Amino acid sequence: MTLSPDFDWDDAYANGAYIENADSYPARWADEALNFRSSWIKKDLDIIYGDGDRQRLDLFHPDGSSKGLAVFVHGGYWRRFDKSYWSHLAAGALGNGWSVCMPSYDLAPTVQISEITSQIGAALNKAAQRVEGPVRLSGHSAGGHLVTRMVCKDTPLKPDVISRIEKVVSISGLHDLRPLMKTAMNDDFLLNEEGAEKESAALLAPATSCPVTAWVGGSERPEFIRQSQLLADAWETATFHEDPGKHHFDVIEGLADPSSQLTSELLG
Repeated sequence: MTLSPDFDWDDAYANGAYIENADSYPARWADEALNFRSSWIKKDLDIIYGDGDRQRLDLFHPDGSSKGLAVFVHGGYWRRFDKSYWSHLAAGALGNGWSVCMPSYDLAPTVQISEITSQIGAALNKAAQRVEGPVRLSGHSAGGHLVTRMVCKDTPLKPDVISRIEKVVSISGLHDLRPLMKTAMNDDFLLNEEGAEKESAALLAPATSCPVTAWVGGSERPEFIRQSQLLADAWETATFHEDPGKHHFDVIEGLADPSSQLTSELLG
């Protein structure tokens, strides 16, 4: 891949600058997540899966018996947020009878992206020990990268866990990390060519034949649409879906609705 020296890669990944009232979203997410977490009774919070303070996961359980484990891995360019912002997004899967895992992970620049990939593998291995049945993976932005990495041939998942994965939905995921070397964010990532290639799902082979959906908002930055199309082109197991009118911050909202198209894509 040849990167034009004149192309503004920082602008290509600048989501908030192109979303109205972008600054209001994090506080709204946190409030909705707290309200959900406070009201949902069947839950196990802050389960330890690793040594670091952020290596914790939350498990939410449906009212009846569980059909399996649905996972949501948050985004934030591997540098922001934690599981506490997203609890409300478990509502869609819970309403369909699935348990939901939401992990936190260490952030760059404290760790490199490859280490975060390993941490998400450890989190899913831990959650899969506690919930039986099939596994469905979803993640947003950087989280979309992380869930696709779970089904690459060098996956950190245990064989008995990866064999249970039935579907992956990468929402606005990043599947070729090489352009990020041209951004100011790389001061935190410290990516070089070799490291970026090893963490780019679109440049790797899938470890399983489970279907993967590269889901992206139709009103997102062109680079995110390109990244989703790239994975669909690279993997025979992947398909591309553009959600009309959705931007990078509201494209995930369907996960909170048991009857949404996005929830159906993950669980159907």
